Amino acid sequence: MEEAPIRPEELTLEDGEYLVKLARSAVEKALTREKLRLDRKKREKLRRKGAAFVTIEKLLETGAKVLRGCIGYVEPVGPLVEVVANAALASAFDDPRFPPLRLSELPFVIFEVTVLSEKRLLAGSPLERPKNVVIGRMGLIARRGPFSGLLLPQVAVEYGWDEETFLSQTCIKADLEPECWKSSDVEIFYFTGRIFAEKLPGGEVVEVELEAR
Repeated sequence: MEEAPIRPEELTLEDGEYLVKLARSAVEKALTREKLRLDRKKREKLRRKGAAFVTIEKLLETGAKVLRGCIGYVEPVGPLVEVVANAALASAFDDPRFPPLRLSELPFVIFEVTVLSEKRLLAGSPLERPKNVVIGRMGLIARRGPFSGLLLPQVAVEYGWDEETFLSQTCIKADLEPECWKSSDVEIFYFTGRIFAEKLPGGEVVEVELEAR
């Protein structure tokens, strides 16, 4: 019998540190044309299926951070270690919003890994949706037919959005009208996540705690 996908709450800080370092290593190895080797025995737990996103941010001289790439998998499509490695490569080289990452940029970018829970349908009628959104705890997915868009929990916190704005921005991410969340033909899903990130490029890895409100 296949093991259940890994849940974010099962992860330790040590697990998170391993995943963030793996994300950086995957990109570095690709840039230097070396083979990435995964230690199958060291992190047996992380070989269970999982869902994750990798975010890459450029650290400016001012200390501010700007997005450099963000791609991931909302479904547990494979072993978590492979999902993270593949998401890191996609974020670095395949995000259509940015040119491919260069080796010269590696010392100036921060890697962040968000491990996702299973997605669930947001409760309530369309107009009740805002009161069921918890900023700082939930990420959102908007879906109508072939159109789908996702925003991670940290995005709403970083931009200071309220619940309605978060819903609207998720609709926009799906290439839908901003108030699509008020429509019954649009499905809104939520998920939670654990966030692990480098404090500085290639430096200490910490868990990022968001304040729920």
